[in-house]
Amino acid sequence: MAPHLVNYLYIISAALFILSLKWMNSPATSRRGVFVGEAGMLIAVAAAFIKGQPIYNLWWIVAAIAIGTVVGIPIAYIMPMTAVPQRTALSHACGALAAALVGTAEFYQRQPQASTELSGFVIVALIIETLLGFLTFTGSLMAMGKLQEVLPQRPITYRNQNAVNFVLFAIAVGIGIRIIAVPTDTYLFPIFIALALLFGVLLIIPIGGADMPTVIAILNSYAGLSACAMGFVLSNNLLVVAGALDGSSGLILSIIMCKAMNRSFTNVLFGAFGQMQTSTTKTEQRSVRSASPEEAAQVLESATSVIIVPGYGLAVAQAQHKIRELFDSLMRRGVDVKFGIHPVAGRMPGHMNVLLAEADIPYDRLVEMEDINGDFPQCDVALVIGANDVTNPKARTDKGSPIYGMPILDVDKAHTVMVIKRSMNPGFAGIDNDLYYMDKTLMLFGDAKGFVSEIVKELPAAKAAA
Repeated sequence: MAPHLVNYLYIISAALFILSLKWMNSPATSRRGVFVGEAGMLIAVAAAFIKGQPIYNLWWIVAAIAIGTVVGIPIAYIMPMTAVPQRTALSHACGALAAALVGTAEFYQRQPQASTELSGFVIVALIIETLLGFLTFTGSLMAMGKLQEVLPQRPITYRNQNAVNFVLFAIAVGIGIRIIAVPTDTYLFPIFIALALLFGVLLIIPIGGADMPTVIAILNSYAGLSACAMGFVLSNNLLVVAGALDGSSGLILSIIMCKAMNRSFTNVLFGAFGQMQTSTTKTEQRSVRSASPEEAAQVLESATSVIIVPGYGLAVAQAQHKIRELFDSLMRRGVDVKFGIHPVAGRMPGHMNVLLAEADIPYDRLVEMEDINGDFPQCDVALVIGANDVTNPKARTDKGSPIYGMPILDVDKAHTVMVIKRSMNPGFAGIDNDLYYMDKTLMLFGDAKGFVSEIVKELPAAKAAA
């Protein structure tokens, strides 16, 4: 009965994984999706233990599960929501490394019977598994380093970088083909691993911080494909299904992110987007209008509709709870408040949705870019908090701009624009934002959390003065 029971449990797990992806498409059902995904994984692990085959080194497995639990639970509770992108990149690294190590173990474990057990489709899947696993491991660590600002967020480039990367990858693929043809050439496998690890580093360092949402999605896809290949190596149908779901969903998400930035995969991976751009107009010759928290409160008090546009600066300042206070204060005064969400705002897909959900902002107030853009011309005040490139009108008007053609939030069409920003430094694209120099724009210089807090304090006074 055990084999049949395991197959039934695998089918249930696969169904739960599909439902999990479906429900995580909406903030309203995302929590349910997470729980269902966890239940599917628990059933899958239980099925592995009752598969009917002898389990060797059981206590090592139990110890590994215990260590993972001891490390994972504190990370989930202690790590702030602003660091979710870093944690996600680290998770991709760990998952990819696990798949790569399993592939490595299988390669050496089957060597005594390599001529029969490591032939045909299995060895091809094993090489794909280890190649994608190891390059995703180091690539994800590089992405985490950039997100954590341990590494420079600007692209790290050098002459003929893409050519070097392609040659390196070609050598790794060539060695992989040789191993496929002659599995007993075990001395080549460590070289293959080293090249995969090095390629993962060199693939990510020339990518700027602005492209990290897409990079995280791509790395997620690589990790899923590695797990899918591992399923073929281990003859585990559930791993094939789960890896395929992860790989395909990551790829689809990457496509959505590229579309949102009007970019291609090749431009994201090899374009070194984010280098500082030289401007023909000197910044010091352009003036801006600034305002105090009291003046900002007066503007908001007199408005009937406000659209708040969050960006990575909000995450850095951890201002989401203060934003909730501002939202509640304005709503009590009868002001219609919505949030305009750009799909690539922040450091990972859905970053702004996660932050605002943590502060219990109602889901129906989070409006996607394509749905909110039509409201800006009738909006009294657009309040931009930490967003930069995704609000830059140059994306529509300047054909020479690196962000030309990128879909943006039409903040500049609002009656009044207020921007909370620490300084006039450019965003990840390395260019000035023309929005800041418009006559209708008020620059609110300061830390987002502190400035919003001051606005909330001033709102009662503003109402009394009115």
